[in-house]
Amino acid sequence: MKTRKNHRIIISGGGTGGHIFPAVSIANAIRMKDPGAEILFVGALGRMEMEKVPAAGYPIKGLPIAGLHREFTPRAVAANLLLPVRLIQSILAAIRIIREYRPSAAVGVGGYASGPLLWAAGQKRIPYILQEQNSFAGKTNKILAKRAVRICVAYSGMEQFFPAPKIVLTGNPIRKDIRPADLKMQKEGLGHFQLDPEKKTILVIGGSLGAGTLNRCVREFLPRMEAQNIQILWQCGKNGIAGAKDATGQFPGIPVYPMEFIHRMDLAYAAADLVISRAGAGSISELCTAGKACIFVPSPNVAEDHQTHNALALVREGAGHMVPDREAPAVLMDKALELISNDRELKRLSENILKLSRPAAAEQIAEMVLEL
Repeated sequence: MKTRKNHRIIISGGGTGGHIFPAVSIANAIRMKDPGAEILFVGALGRMEMEKVPAAGYPIKGLPIAGLHREFTPRAVAANLLLPVRLIQSILAAIRIIREYRPSAAVGVGGYASGPLLWAAGQKRIPYILQEQNSFAGKTNKILAKRAVRICVAYSGMEQFFPAPKIVLTGNPIRKDIRPADLKMQKEGLGHFQLDPEKKTILVIGGSLGAGTLNRCVREFLPRMEAQNIQILWQCGKNGIAGAKDATGQFPGIPVYPMEFIHRMDLAYAAADLVISRAGAGSISELCTAGKACIFVPSPNVAEDHQTHNALALVREGAGHMVPDREAPAVLMDKALELISNDRELKRLSENILKLSRPAAAEQIAEMVLEL
């Protein structure tokens, strides 16, 4: 492919690690193919992309956009009443960014900022690509699809949401160091987290902020840990780390290791025999590429219940088990104990989820962006 020297790309989206890490992967792939490409990120002010993107080496501008609060507390209601004002402010800011930066193309990866930025790009006839991570498309992407040049998806059957000629099945971009672990990498993972190689390992991941239900399940399981020949690597998030440390402090010596955030997810996956996870698109894509046996507990606090749709897509392929969030406190850890003792089922799940892996997604999307 012949590349131009004046590629100026805007990548928009964020809000959670599930949007940010794929976006950075796309940017890295663009830079690999065209080192002279200029890349600007646009995110939401106050969200984690404003920290993570500069740490990855890219500039970012923030919009005052925010998501809908689904609870009915006074603070949430007040915040929701301000949403129309924030949306108008974000659209005006996005128009200014487009006018000043003059991009040759844009990419939307989902998250709060994608809507205003891509709408503004469409108004200025800037070609853009949508990246729909989930198996159930969100309302914003369905609207933005009308002017998108390409729509990159991770699941088959997305014609029910988008025009079929625009759809490209790429999978979701992931961090480049994620891969199936051999024995050497597994040993490295166990050593990195100071885990016992004689015990099987359950990895619990709840996302960057943590998952309240998963954290509760692990906390309530702690009194039973002494009777088990397992260990738990527990990514409990910013909102759960204090409670996790307090809980494990009451049971000194048990092999349960709470961490706010895991920076070496490649080694965490390598060390794990079984993963308990929410069913965000980014996590699922990494787990497919790592080839890990999983129990998914979809978050009930997401738009269109898309995490349940994501998890069911894997369950139908024999590539994972699912426990609904409302049932998790009663059954999750018992199911995990049953599964981790069944080597045959662990192997079956690992083989089936690995078949769904699309590790070259970032490179494929970057190729399409540079062709715009």
